Amino acid sequence: MSTTSPDPLGAVSGDDRPGLREFKKARTRRTLIETGLRLFHEQGFERTTTEEIASRAGVSQRTLFRYFATKEDLVLEALESVDLLLIEHLLARPADEPPFRALCNAMRDHWEYVERESMHHIKGSAAELITQSPELIRTNVNYCRRRQARLTEAIAERTGADPVDPRPALVAAVFFAALNNGHGEWELSGSTDVEGLLRCFLRHLDLVPEALGDGWGTPAPDRRAER
Repeated sequence: MSTTSPDPLGAVSGDDRPGLREFKKARTRRTLIETGLRLFHEQGFERTTTEEIASRAGVSQRTLFRYFATKEDLVLEALESVDLLLIEHLLARPADEPPFRALCNAMRDHWEYVERESMHHIKGSAAELITQSPELIRTNVNYCRRRQARLTEAIAERTGADPVDPRPALVAAVFFAALNNGHGEWELSGSTDVEGLLRCFLRHLDLVPEALGDGWGTPAPDRRAER
């Protein structure tokens, strides 16, 4: 007779439980990201070593390298973890929503989740580091291409688009361009309020259909007071 007992993670008890292993891996990964970002801000990216990050996180350097090949990867994957949540929410949107509208709605859905999970700090901290380090700026160029390609694939999967159809890539490019403009507006305002950042994002996303259409005869509406 089996002596295993029910487990809250959905696997049998014991060190080899798949659910527990994945939980521990996710916890270690998050600890490494949070520890690394904190040390980068305290000491500077270039002056912080992977050995210091591992030691402060309570793991070996070899363990750190199983999760992140380089310090740059640690920073960029902090952003990637948030991007993957956006894609998850995009794929969960109703099938009859047009791709760009689905992206905007997924943005709202995923924003509520990452705020609840305290991931805004991780994303904001990583983004700030990138702007301060020439080494990270160079690495981030390739990352931006990767994240746009990943979103393109998700849009194509959701719509069933042909692999050679250029529209998913165009939607992803426009989406990220609007977010970049919204982030720039937020920075210029001097605000540190993440809800203000969301309002700026949504304002620029809402303006895309008008900006690409024929609505240039009147000034762009200011929707900030509506949110």
